[in-house]
Amino acid sequence: MLHNLEFTHKKIYHKIKKANNILLIAHVKPDHDAVASICAISCFLKQAEKKYSAYCLDKIPYKFNFLPYSENINREKKIEFKKFDLIITFDCGNLSRTGLYSEINNKDKSQYIINIDHHIKIDDFADLEIKDCSACSTTEILYDFFKVNNIKINKNIAKCILTGILADSGNFLFSNTTEKNISIACEMLNCGANWPNVASNITRNKTLSSLKVWGNAISRLQINKTYNIAFTILDENDIKNTSMEELEGLPEFISTLCGVKAILSIKEQNNCIRGNLRSCCKHTDISILANTLNGGGNKKTAGFVTDGSIIKTESGFKIQ
Repeated sequence: MLHNLEFTHKKIYHKIKKANNILLIAHVKPDHDAVASICAISCFLKQAEKKYSAYCLDKIPYKFNFLPYSENINREKKIEFKKFDLIITFDCGNLSRTGLYSEINNKDKSQYIINIDHHIKIDDFADLEIKDCSACSTTEILYDFFKVNNIKINKNIAKCILTGILADSGNFLFSNTTEKNISIACEMLNCGANWPNVASNITRNKTLSSLKVWGNAISRLQINKTYNIAFTILDENDIKNTSMEELEGLPEFISTLCGVKAILSIKEQNNCIRGNLRSCCKHTDISILANTLNGGGNKKTAGFVTDGSIIKTESGFKIQ
């Protein structure tokens, strides 16, 4: 298995060296790991003097401005997809997460797709992929890519790798924390990454209005005793003046609740119900529930979207 991964990392490097114009894609509603992954590869491509563009369907939130080259991620809804001969997607558990479903499905034969991700495989859309579910983050996989190909990890790359690992491991509080990712984080310090700066940018980015919304979610928190799952609900009125980026981290915060197997955070947006699931113990695989609801993710972090609305009643909330 390790030999196969090493071979794939070398093949990806070979494809990058041969490419004329590269497109980097972060998933819709990007998180720290997705943006940090694009920024890490951007640092490398700049050094290698390769022509590239970075893209995300959704606007990159202000809280990612501390990452190098994050300002270069294309915020336009349309992109000239056909002009790229190599497309690399990061942290995309399935094709729909790329935001370029039609473009990738109808790509030219000359275009080559690479997917680098740490979530459970849902569909095939890449010509080549590294999907390592044992990694806590996609930036942990990129660390292996840099090491296998003897690419120097400078201060900016180290910052990006550390960001993805700290964000997706909950600052090493989540069960996906391993000896390996702790070791990588320590190495990134030696490469010039500033741990307090990265940790602060990951955790201290909330506004007063967003914290009030978090307060509503926490006040409604309940535990389903049959399945030992904690859950909470936010309706459209709760979040109408709050951006989605301000709600980032709420499921992770709720998952610090002691004694439950998992948590479910539900919010209503644009006539859709969005659910975020987090596992709180080693043996609970919440991706099974997410996949049942046509969602996706990995054993510890998953989500889903379904049509519906939340109705407030005298006894609480009802989904219909």
